[in-house]
Amino acid sequence: MIIGIDLGTTNSLAAVWREGRAELVPNALGEVLTPSCVSLDGDGSVLVGRAARERLQTHPELSAALFKRYMGSQKTLRLGRREFRPEELSALILKSLKADAEALLGEPVTEAVITVPAYFSDAQRKATRAAGQMAGLKVERLLNEPTAAALAYGMHHRGAETRFLVFDLGGGTFDVSILELFEGVMEVRASAGDNFLGGEDFVQALVEQFMQRRNLPDRLRKDAGFMQRLAAAAEGAKRTLSVQAGATMRVHVGDEEQVLEIDEALLEQACAPLLKRLRAPVERALRDANLRSSQLDNIVLAGGATRMPLVRKLVTTMFGRFPAVDLNPDEVVALGAAVQAGLKARDAALDEVVMTDVAPYSLGVGVSVRLDEQAVSSGHFDPLIERNSPVPISRVKTYVPMQDRQSEIELQIYQGEARMVRDNIHLGTLSIALPRLPISECAVDVRFTYDVNGLLEVEAMVQKTQARETLVIEGNPGLLTEAQIAEKLQSLAELKIHPRDRMDNRTQLARAERLYEQCRGEQREWLGAQILRFERLLATQDDRAIAPGRREFESMLDQLERHTMLDGAPR
Repeated sequence: MIIGIDLGTTNSLAAVWREGRAELVPNALGEVLTPSCVSLDGDGSVLVGRAARERLQTHPELSAALFKRYMGSQKTLRLGRREFRPEELSALILKSLKADAEALLGEPVTEAVITVPAYFSDAQRKATRAAGQMAGLKVERLLNEPTAAALAYGMHHRGAETRFLVFDLGGGTFDVSILELFEGVMEVRASAGDNFLGGEDFVQALVEQFMQRRNLPDRLRKDAGFMQRLAAAAEGAKRTLSVQAGATMRVHVGDEEQVLEIDEALLEQACAPLLKRLRAPVERALRDANLRSSQLDNIVLAGGATRMPLVRKLVTTMFGRFPAVDLNPDEVVALGAAVQAGLKARDAALDEVVMTDVAPYSLGVGVSVRLDEQAVSSGHFDPLIERNSPVPISRVKTYVPMQDRQSEIELQIYQGEARMVRDNIHLGTLSIALPRLPISECAVDVRFTYDVNGLLEVEAMVQKTQARETLVIEGNPGLLTEAQIAEKLQSLAELKIHPRDRMDNRTQLARAERLYEQCRGEQREWLGAQILRFERLLATQDDRAIAPGRREFESMLDQLERHTMLDGAPR
């Protein structure tokens, strides 16, 4: 069985294509959104999702979030005594989603289509594929997130001819794609984006406002627990401002409660630099597609951060019209991934749907330019594949060494749009030996091949000898070898995963622990007694008593959170 997965920075979700439509997969709590958080419990077991998110505040040293931003890098995150790479933490999220899908479908899930930001580099895409392997999934396709959203949108408008822009602002990344739908063909015209711009940056902007306006000392930034509570308060305020005119951020610093009233004007002021950054990718995509905004039939929103009124206001201002809101922005990418999974499974209901995509960035090599007989200028970027070229694509160029009888050429591979390589992203190095002959006899053909998964292969061939070398990105901290992936897979298999059927109980306990830390005095004492009572009930292992007890415990926590307004607006 193959499923579609939206592996997000803040939340992840899975969907399946069955009975002619895309269907979201509920997790063990009956929710379709699974927070992209991982935590180690007291007994060493792994918690994934909402239970882990609750522990970000109470046990920050044992919990991790936002690790998608570090995919393809050498960064590790420490949870207790153990260090994890971002791929490993992502694999735990994927394993949880896989288990949820198997519970829904009643059969093993072995394959997946996983979405990635359109602007993810080669290393980031390979890291995502490795995470899928560690989760026990064959990754059939890496699908660009805005393209996935467009597929879901296209399924709602089959038979129509339309040109539209997908504005995809998730928790950690921003992507724009312009697409055309005609006669069952979905064609991507242009993509652009920013891998470090998302809803979490808007939360961080509120955190900075709170620190500055309440004049809090910088030493608090080193207190992980405090910063997590402050981030939670900022997230709560951001969500509240999506439905009402004002919100309150409340955080305790020692025995003193610090309060900041937030309205839309203050939020817009705090986020002005971020709103400005949202414009550039949109303008670039329109230029590359050779279109004016008036030539678009619709604007489609994807990503939970597009729920923010100031983002929708910006989109409306930029395009002179209201965006389409008929699809849930939190769910549209996963639904599109399920459509692609259906295409991979060759479902009869999708026989007439064809999709094309583009390379979202330029790919090339670093070259030296001879200015005259003595002077040489090095470090220039020479693109082989221009951004927004239709994929799959293969392009070849011929290069020659700088000197006679040079023993090798070292090709430096880059991604980006800048004239000089120093301003682009280095992807890897490919070296090829040369015969010690004059320059004219040492020409090398360099071929770039870029596939629909966004993966790049570089091949160099010496014309004289027909010797060939293929790119292996050595020393790139974002890549694992097959042996390392197998080792990590074994290591993850040895982790004790918290039982899925008990996740609801553990989630409510984690939530209660968070509220306990935020309460004071008699209220705190009373809550401690309620937690102890629920733990004693769980110890009986009597499911008939535990189920109603959990519902009563959850209702009590709902009421406590609603009436105390702890650390900001209720979530």
